[in-house]
Amino acid sequence: MRNRVKIFDGGMILVFLAVAALFLFEVDVFRHEADLSPRERELELDELMILTSLVMLGVLFYTWRRAREHRRENALRIEAEKEVMSLALQDPLTGLPNRRQFDEALKAALTAAPVAPEAHALFMLDLNDFKKINDVHGHPTGDQALIHVGSRLLRAVRDNDLVARLGGDEFAILARNVAGAEGAANIARRVVDGLATPIMTGALAHSVGVGIGIALSPHDGDDPAELLRRADVALYRAKAEKRSAIRFFEPEMDARLRERAELERALADGLDADDFFLRFQPTTEIGGGIAGFEALPRWRHAARGELEPERFLPIAEEIGLLSRLTERLLRDACREAAAWPAPTRLAFNLPGALLADQAFGSRVIGALDESGLPPDRFDLEIDEGALIRDAESAMAMLTPLRAAGVSLVAARFGTGYSDLKNLHKLKLDRIKIDRSYVAAMTSDRQAAVMVKALIGIGRGLDLSVIADGVGTEEQLAYLASHGCQQAQGAAFGAPVSAEQAAALVRAAAQAEPAREGSRRTPSPLRC
Repeated sequence: MRNRVKIFDGGMILVFLAVAALFLFEVDVFRHEADLSPRERELELDELMILTSLVMLGVLFYTWRRAREHRRENALRIEAEKEVMSLALQDPLTGLPNRRQFDEALKAALTAAPVAPEAHALFMLDLNDFKKINDVHGHPTGDQALIHVGSRLLRAVRDNDLVARLGGDEFAILARNVAGAEGAANIARRVVDGLATPIMTGALAHSVGVGIGIALSPHDGDDPAELLRRADVALYRAKAEKRSAIRFFEPEMDARLRERAELERALADGLDADDFFLRFQPTTEIGGGIAGFEALPRWRHAARGELEPERFLPIAEEIGLLSRLTERLLRDACREAAAWPAPTRLAFNLPGALLADQAFGSRVIGALDESGLPPDRFDLEIDEGALIRDAESAMAMLTPLRAAGVSLVAARFGTGYSDLKNLHKLKLDRIKIDRSYVAAMTSDRQAAVMVKALIGIGRGLDLSVIADGVGTEEQLAYLASHGCQQAQGAAFGAPVSAEQAAALVRAAAQAEPAREGSRRTPSPLRC
């Protein structure tokens, strides 16, 4: 385009000069050509001056046009550079600084160390359940929610603090020269409070919680990359709360995270090497003998010894091995229990994350069929919280299992999620009172009242009641006096191997005739 303009301007000037020159020669030189002497035939000085002036005017016009075009091009280039710089350093959705600008600001801040007791605070933020907004209402609604979040974060921080969107629903805050951990905590609490009110997008209200991880410089380091990593470690701990939470970085967190990474790398190999096995926790009838066993997963780790499920099941879920691991342990448990004499029962805890896997219900039935264990001797335990949070998925999976004869148990009953309406719809057979209430009831009157109430709820719904975590005869006596039917815990021995479980069942079967002859309140069964 620029070259075409130059050619056009140059052509116009040449045409103009040619016409002017022709006019001069035609009027002053060629009109009486026959009468002029050779000297007179030369171009007169005035004609030369006029022609030169015209040439200069043409050149001046051309130069002016080129200068104006150059200024316009410079202005457009400067504007484009500003836009490119803005795009490079600014989040286009929220208008907040982006990761690049945040990284540069963090590097600059860490070059000027604060004077104690002040510190530079780095906050890493991640929204809770934001994916649901996108999944249910669409990305445009999610984008509007993110814009509102950005505005609320700006209102929560100080004027000179930097708020950035790093991507997705992840934000960061850089607060220079805060009053140590207390000053950082005050900012974090204002952020949590600012996001406590539901966000409105049109007529929709969205509850958005936030996990916040905090690292302080120089206490937690003065290297930008390391400080970011440590704030991320703290954020990881905050996100584990499943609600709005604030966590400062602690060295122990780093050690646990490194351990988790190690376990994650080793888990798949352990599954292939068959390093996972089962322990069996006895469940006894209060006033009777062994009613059954709960299968408890264990991992025989080469370096860390025997690991309990709390250490490895969440990792298996994250790396996509939970279903495979659970199915293998379920089949092993059913195979062991099939050799026990009736009516000894097997209880198996189904991780709540598998409720969404509708195909897993058929695998449960397949494991029972393969082992020969009758479904009416099998209890499938699911945490009460998972049953209530995903009631529709639970209903879809568990209804065919119940129709097949499997008993359904709400484990950790009373942990704050109770919804009797949904629990009734699920048609449960048993409830298991959470061990935290049982452990506290002899020293905490409110816990004792809660246990009594939970037993009453179970009996009112015509459900069998199991108490978990029974450790003393005093607890056992209290449970018996209020109508609890079954119990398990340390009072009845530690979890045992499959061989020991089989031996206990045989011993209980042999002792049954003697027990029938003299019924009395049992002393705890030692395993």
